[in-house]
Amino acid sequence: MNHPSPAVELANPLLQPWTGCFGLPPFASIGAEHFAPAFDGGLAAHRAEIAAIAAQAQPPTFANTAAALDASGRLLTRLQQLFSNLTASHTSPALQAVERDIAPKLAAHHSAVLTNAQLFARIDDLHVRRDVLGLAAEQLQLLERLHLDFVFAGARLAPPARERIAQIVEEQATLTTRFTQNVLHDEAEGCLWLRDEADLAGLPESLRAAARSAAEQRGQPAAWAITLGRSLVVPFLTFSTRRDLRQQAYAAWKTRGEHAGEHDNRPLARRILALRNEQARLHGYASFADFALVDRMAGTPAAVRDLLLRVWVPAKAAALRERTALEAQAQADGITAIEPWDWRFYAEQVRQQRYDIDDAQVKPYFALDRMLAAAFDCAGRLFGLTFTERPEIETYHPDVRAFEVRRHDNGQDRIVGLFLSDNFARPSKRSGAWMSAYRWQSRHAGGTLPIIVNNNNFAQAPAGQPTLLSFDDVRTLFHEFGHGLHGMLSDVSYERLSGTRVLRDFVELPSQIFEHWALEDAVLKRHACHHETGAPIPDALLHKLRAARHFNQGFETVGYTACALLDLALHEQADVAGVDITAFEQAELARLGLPAGTSTYHRLPHFQHLFSSNAYAAGYYVYMWAEVLDADGYGAFEEAGDPFDPQVAARLHRHIYAAGGSVDPREAYRAFRGRDPQVAPLLAKRGLAEPA
Repeated sequence: MNHPSPAVELANPLLQPWTGCFGLPPFASIGAEHFAPAFDGGLAAHRAEIAAIAAQAQPPTFANTAAALDASGRLLTRLQQLFSNLTASHTSPALQAVERDIAPKLAAHHSAVLTNAQLFARIDDLHVRRDVLGLAAEQLQLLERLHLDFVFAGARLAPPARERIAQIVEEQATLTTRFTQNVLHDEAEGCLWLRDEADLAGLPESLRAAARSAAEQRGQPAAWAITLGRSLVVPFLTFSTRRDLRQQAYAAWKTRGEHAGEHDNRPLARRILALRNEQARLHGYASFADFALVDRMAGTPAAVRDLLLRVWVPAKAAALRERTALEAQAQADGITAIEPWDWRFYAEQVRQQRYDIDDAQVKPYFALDRMLAAAFDCAGRLFGLTFTERPEIETYHPDVRAFEVRRHDNGQDRIVGLFLSDNFARPSKRSGAWMSAYRWQSRHAGGTLPIIVNNNNFAQAPAGQPTLLSFDDVRTLFHEFGHGLHGMLSDVSYERLSGTRVLRDFVELPSQIFEHWALEDAVLKRHACHHETGAPIPDALLHKLRAARHFNQGFETVGYTACALLDLALHEQADVAGVDITAFEQAELARLGLPAGTSTYHRLPHFQHLFSSNAYAAGYYVYMWAEVLDADGYGAFEEAGDPFDPQVAARLHRHIYAAGGSVDPREAYRAFRGRDPQVAPLLAKRGLAEPA
């Protein structure tokens, strides 16, 4: 790549100073055509910075090598953060074309940095002498993480192996980009169209309205659309009395990425798996699972399997008991065998009978705006944060709301960042829910305030009506906001250690522990108010919600744990040449004994956690690992007798949310909780007994 000319730089808004509020980019002025030349400039600038650090005559010091490396590439980083957020949240065919072109180039660049022999020699020299350098704890942690980055990239390998790993990384970037785009294609193009009242049978008014809104977005205002995002397809499977349509919706949802032709993800996944295994072998490991778990709290596949099986066995037993109850309910409809497209429908009927509760009762108390305010209130009571909406701030889509975040602590009030809240599903947005950053917090090199974004995919109500959430939606909102707090409350010196940039099986703790406040009386009685009358949620309804919290947990736990075990088994394979991922999935689930009628959260052809990057490959277990931590950790508030106990909250802030990756996660958890975590609270939280 060549550095863009001065004329190109002047004409490109991405290469000019970003003078928007909080340093946001000028979204309205940015076109897809601006990214390629901007990346040219960013890559050239970073190459020059790396060359200067590596070739300097002075002996390596922490400041001139490790800290300098952390501060380098800021132009490239801000471009990557912007681009990755847009391609996930508000993409277009033009942006996707740029993404396919730039992904392997970026991968090749970062691989070249981490295999730069001169640069690694300086980092390695510091690492060898780390105990005599007099480094502060955070400096030592940065050096450890940087050194490990280089080692995992192959810096210690012989030149032929280093070169091959660079080729692997570049090809993986191309394949994972295509995998993600294929899933988005199937989600954007595929949906179940409902045309008349017979097709709508059983659907509550809120779901009808959301389906109508989705159809309008797709240019068919006289129809109703059940899109393939969870916020529409799961409620449809729960309430539709049309078994034939439930089966159609389920089949479309579960076969994303599995259609022969241009958008078939099966050959892509097979090639990704082969490259991962080759990468692991070059590093001296028998499988990718062995390689990936070296830098995780779990450490080994055996430790992961041990945790998952402790949950899998009682979860299967619970699911079988649940299925018996559903079959008894379904007999009145002449159904003797519960299929996956039946489970949620009959589970909802049984839930209503047992607990006298349904979504039509609950959702009016969970308007999106009120639940967002509830999350803000919890952050204020726990950590002293306030959120002030700034509607004048330009964002990348009209749905996005911007909030200035301030923290009051020890008599001081200061800005700590900007929070972007992007809550609605749309065709240009990938499915799921996630937190990301336009900018990470750091104190080094002049310091930066974080710009954090939460993405959800709630079904948007028609104009003028409030968007009403299910309680599962509320938990999702709180979960992602917990990730957001991890980014906003970060208080570290170095960007490499900022916010959620921690070990993968620790990153879900701040998000999952924050979910606990979504069911606290002190939160719901204040914020869960009827959207029409303003009346607070009745105590009787709260009691029903709590009584039903363990209902269907066998189904839910089996659905998640099966995916985690499948992921582990797939990445433990020493030979994946020619693997048929669909056949492998079927065989492995049969071996595990997945109960008939249940289903996995994801199927391999659309399992983006595994195949959109390496981040969660051999690592989908991390949600369960973190759930051990969050169930045990929230016990500290229960033991204090106050969900907002100031001393416990202060420890949670200091050791979990603010520390980022500056402290080893095992030490961070012990500092917060006073001991190592225990598994029993997790099983109690899910209503599962220890296996006999």
